[in-house]
Amino acid sequence: MKLYFSRNPNPRLAVAVARYLDANVEFEFASPFAPGQAEKYRLLNPNLSLPILVEDSGKSLWEADAIACRLSRDVHSDFWRTGDDEPEMIRWLSWGKEHFAFACDTVHFERGTKQRYGIGPIDQQRVEEGLTHFRTAAAILETELFAREWLVGNSVSYADFRMATFLPFNDAARLPLGDYPSVGRWYRRLEEIEAWRDPFKGLDAPALPPVPRTAAD
Repeated sequence: MKLYFSRNPNPRLAVAVARYLDANVEFEFASPFAPGQAEKYRLLNPNLSLPILVEDSGKSLWEADAIACRLSRDVHSDFWRTGDDEPEMIRWLSWGKEHFAFACDTVHFERGTKQRYGIGPIDQQRVEEGLTHFRTAAAILETELFAREWLVGNSVSYADFRMATFLPFNDAARLPLGDYPSVGRWYRRLEEIEAWRDPFKGLDAPALPPVPRTAAD
């Protein structure tokens, strides 16, 4: 199988999952929006977004959550929880994408993505909306993580990886993680996992454009 990826948040997540699971996949850096590339990737994903997993049969699977599920099944790992723990994991995936990760994405898009790619000035109103949502969601996570290390059970799961999708980019987003010590401890535990900390190690993966130093809100 081949995993098409970039260094952006969701493709990074998929690469981290594949490397954590030691899945039997080939990694290939991709740029669907580069000149002349759209039609190639449109056949694999009509959204032209990454990540994309292409199976040996030629069938493609897109969306990081679906790829994580497939790879976990392939290697017979409980990283994607099944059985009695699966509803709890899906709860965190659903809640995280609607609340915590959504808030992180809102702020990161303004302070990070737009500035990296020169697609507009920072919208301060959107930043404040994102920060307000972040504080609400982070307070809930803080309570949940106060007495436990991971979101589901006693070991790391895909729910933890998904919840943290945008936190490796916090140098640009500048979310106030320090205000939530239990969330901070949880994230530091994630960073102890090499596949999460440096998923692109040894891969041909050009760096993201830097956020201009002059970008400020």
